[in-house]
Amino acid sequence: MKFIITALLLSVSFGAHCANDIDMKVEAALAAESRPQADRDRDWNRMPLETLNFFGLKDNMRVIELLPGGGWYTRVLAPVLAENGKLYVALGSGRVEEKLLGTPGFEEIEALATEENLHRPKGERFYVMDDFEFGISDVDMVVTFRNVHNFGAETRNIMNQQVFQSLKSGGLYGVVDHTQRHMEAASNENRRRIDPVLVIKEMLDIGFEFVDYSDLHFRADDELEYEVGRRSVSGNTDRFTLLLRKP
Repeated sequence: MKFIITALLLSVSFGAHCANDIDMKVEAALAAESRPQADRDRDWNRMPLETLNFFGLKDNMRVIELLPGGGWYTRVLAPVLAENGKLYVALGSGRVEEKLLGTPGFEEIEALATEENLHRPKGERFYVMDDFEFGISDVDMVVTFRNVHNFGAETRNIMNQQVFQSLKSGGLYGVVDHTQRHMEAASNENRRRIDPVLVIKEMLDIGFEFVDYSDLHFRADDELEYEVGRRSVSGNTDRFTLLLRKP
C-alpha cells in the first residue's frame, strides 16, 4: 500500500513539474529582452499564459499558427516549442516571414506555402482564399487569434476543412475572436466581430468535437454594439475562447 501511495505522489509531482515547465517557458518568452514593449503592453489583456494553458499547449507539440499578423503570439510560441516541438505559420504570414523568421531565437519557425492564397477583392468586406492544402499532417494543435471574423462562410469552410485535415486524431483547434451578438445582422459596427454560436456550428458540421469554452476574455462592459477599433472598446473587447478537437 505504501508503495502505491508513493507511486501516485510521484506521478502527481511529475505531472505538476511538466505543467510548470510549460509555464516557465511561456513566462521566459514573455520576458525576453527582444520582445517589443508594444507587445508587453498587451499582456494584461491577452493573457497568453492562461490562454495557452486552456488550449493545452505542450512544449513537444507540432503547432500551426494561422494568420500570425505581426507575430505577437509567434514570439511567445516559438521559444516554447523550439527545443522539443515545432511551430509553423500559415496564411497571412508575410510580415512574420519578413521581420521575424531567421532572427536569433526564431530560426526554427517554418512558414508553410500559403501566403499567396489570401487576398481581399476590391470593395469587399471579407478576405477570400482559394482551395489549398497546408502540406503537412498529424499536427497536434492549430491556433488562431482574432482572425476568423475576417472571412465569409465559404472561406471559413475552406480554412477550417484544411485545419481538420492537417490535425492528427485527437488534435486540438484553439480559436479566439471578438464576440458578435447572436444572429445580429451584419453592419459596419460589427464587421470585425463574429457570432461564437455560428463558429461552433460550422466546426461541428465539419466534424470537430466541441471541447470547452473559456471566459478568460469575457468583458461585461463591452455592449457588443461598436466596432472593435472604437476608443470605447479598443483593447477591451469581449472575446470568445473556444477549444475544439478532431475525433
